[in-house]
Amino acid sequence: MWNPERYDRQVKLQNFGIHAQEKLTSARILVIGAGGLGCPVLQYLTAAGVGNIGITDDDLVSLSNLHRQVLYTSDDIGTLKTEAAFKRLGAMNPEVAFDIISARITTKNAIRMISDYDLILDCSDNFPTRYLLDDACRLMKKPLIFGAVYQYEGQVAVFNVPDKHGRTTNYRHLFPEPPKPGEVPDCNDAGVLGVLPGMIGSIQAAEAIKLITGTGEPLINKLMTINMLDYQTAVFGIPYEDPVNADIPSTVEEFEKMNYEQHCGILQDGIKNISPLVFKEASKLPDTLIIDVREPDEHPKLKVPYIAIPLSQLKQRFSEIHSRSIILVCQSGKRSLAGALILQELAGPDITISHLEGGIQNLNQEINE
Repeated sequence: MWNPERYDRQVKLQNFGIHAQEKLTSARILVIGAGGLGCPVLQYLTAAGVGNIGITDDDLVSLSNLHRQVLYTSDDIGTLKTEAAFKRLGAMNPEVAFDIISARITTKNAIRMISDYDLILDCSDNFPTRYLLDDACRLMKKPLIFGAVYQYEGQVAVFNVPDKHGRTTNYRHLFPEPPKPGEVPDCNDAGVLGVLPGMIGSIQAAEAIKLITGTGEPLINKLMTINMLDYQTAVFGIPYEDPVNADIPSTVEEFEKMNYEQHCGILQDGIKNISPLVFKEASKLPDTLIIDVREPDEHPKLKVPYIAIPLSQLKQRFSEIHSRSIILVCQSGKRSLAGALILQELAGPDITISHLEGGIQNLNQEINE
């Protein structure tokens, strides 16, 4: 039973009341990503009294996260975001039950992962995950609240919820095709002001509360944009026409065979995606250079020989790379893929380029410090 005093101020709201609070208490919401968007989402849904919240993330807290991921402190650096989030959110509201999933969402676990929840929030930061999650939610008919930020601008939309005419839209109606690799840099390269994901994540949390309780008018089949520099906002209707000739799975079986990194143009011919076990052996080979493309302050460090060249400096420092076999690594595998594409363009076919699948956090303890 929930404590009326804890939720007194929102229960007193006109057209909210005890009935809406009971809906929140009974709700099951899954948050994909515990980063810049996920932190405010998790904090506000926990404070609002959502009964069960799933937290999915496979990343570790780093120093460069802290200016925007305000759920964490300096003491959390190097720990799993899911574990740090659980510790803080559990203290914030012991009435909420949490499901901690310290793993990346994939085609192999997505259907099982989302099936137990009423509502899914996309707080991810990369296009393969967005398209994967969109397809999974569409196939499972799960409402999906999308959020994204780019430098000073953010977006929020609600997908897979019928409007008054019974029509639904999804992420592919808004963006039928993924952008080309590097066309839309993430915050690791383009930067982001810390308050922006706080603003967008708060709007995502508000949309979740509205959907669960039936309060107000959620952004169903609409995209909201906001520019924090001048506070210009706009709400656009999303077209209902299905994408033409798009590679869209129509069954769970087709979905589980999809390669979303390839679908988004990240994995290309000539770039190898190597597992941690292969990495251990490859790191011992002669004329093999391991390049860590993370920022200098990120942990854990590698025990094997390597050189550190941040992704933002890779083009300028290409002349420092002389080996015929290169393995790029980063925290979770995202930046190393981007670096592999950069080197492929600069080096041509004479150099073997690989990247570590799942990143440094996917290595076992005998490799990491």
